[in-house]
Amino acid sequence: MPRPDVADAPGGGPTVAVWGVVRRPLGFLGSWWPWRCWAYLASGAVLGYPVLVVLVVLVGFGVVLSVVGIGLGLLLAAVAGAVPLGTLERRRLRWVDPHPVADPHTSLAGAGAAAWLRTRLRERATWREFGYAALLGPVFGAAGFGVITLLAFSAILIATPVLVWAIAPDTVMLIPGRAVTDPVEGLAGTAVGLVGLVVTAYAGALLSGAQVKAARLLLGPREEDGRVLELTRSRVRLVDAFEAERRRIERDLHDGAQQQLVALSMTLGLAEMELRKVPGAAGAAALVTRGRGEAKLALEQLRDLVRGIHPQVLSDHGLAAAVAEVALRHPVPVTVDLPVPRLPEPVETTAYFTVTEALANAAKHSGASHVGVAGRVEDGRLTLTITDDGRGGADPGAGAGLAGLADRVAMLQGRLIVSSPVGGPTELRVEVPCSE
Repeated sequence: MPRPDVADAPGGGPTVAVWGVVRRPLGFLGSWWPWRCWAYLASGAVLGYPVLVVLVVLVGFGVVLSVVGIGLGLLLAAVAGAVPLGTLERRRLRWVDPHPVADPHTSLAGAGAAAWLRTRLRERATWREFGYAALLGPVFGAAGFGVITLLAFSAILIATPVLVWAIAPDTVMLIPGRAVTDPVEGLAGTAVGLVGLVVTAYAGALLSGAQVKAARLLLGPREEDGRVLELTRSRVRLVDAFEAERRRIERDLHDGAQQQLVALSMTLGLAEMELRKVPGAAGAAALVTRGRGEAKLALEQLRDLVRGIHPQVLSDHGLAAAVAEVALRHPVPVTVDLPVPRLPEPVETTAYFTVTEALANAAKHSGASHVGVAGRVEDGRLTLTITDDGRGGADPGAGAGLAGLADRVAMLQGRLIVSSPVGGPTELRVEVPCSE
């Protein structure tokens, strides 16, 4: 049977499930959407009540113990815990609505725990998530529990003839004082159960739609979060500006400096030929030969520099091929596992720059005998992991290298995580959204 199509749901409007009920009520019943709504509501009930208990305990004890100072930490834990819950709920929304809810928080890649907590407590989005956490159990959890209870009761009624047959000669009593002794009589219960199942499907869709609306209101970004939106716009502008500047430098080096060095090398070669014809000019010819060699060396270094800024293989064949080429030239053996498709240019450039910088650091400072580069694209995010078996001890706060990588990744709303205990191994993990 036909199902409500994702394309039928208007962006920013009702969820796909609710839109399917309105547009194709019969098709909705024959689709997977009722099951997805029931699963969404049931999981909300399972999650909501433990969250409610944790909030009551943290807030209750926090208020009671606030006079001795311990309670402040409990209250802060209650508020901060709403942030990962909000992330989980934004992911869970995809069960009933394919339109993702954007993360309203600023990216804090590489920030410490104290800085993270200070920033999150200042954001309005954190307090909206705390409000959603307070509603999840008593409101959404209760609604989900009611729908699942009705679903279970309808399933029992549908199975009435089978139950009557299975427990015979004992009887089943659907209505107080009136026993059902024959499976045929149980068909009336089956009919009632089917009606209840239809009602449960529509009720599940409507309740899911209401919860999605509330989740989008409380867990998504708002226009009033001006700083967050402006920061996002600033990041986009910075990425575009850096990319334009990179193209300009690459073009100037390729069309200007490289061509001039080639011309200089040819001119020195001609001068060398002429000087060798002049008696007594052997010393001058040797100097010209030396200058020509240095010009060739400078040209090779300049070509390596241009290739490092943005290699042609990255533009032509993508990230996997470009990293594989770098691995072949690396002094330390490198294993590459990058089964990734073509990605947006800013993402590929940032990922390539991160890998090359990490490989350079591993060769210079780690003393590693092997480096592994792995990456995957899942749920619209590129995850890269660069691991070496060196001595470890890399400190993101000790220099500008890792901090610069974190800033570059943060411009794309990604994050960089460094794990480098003394003695090794060192793992550099990069996560970058790769949606257009």
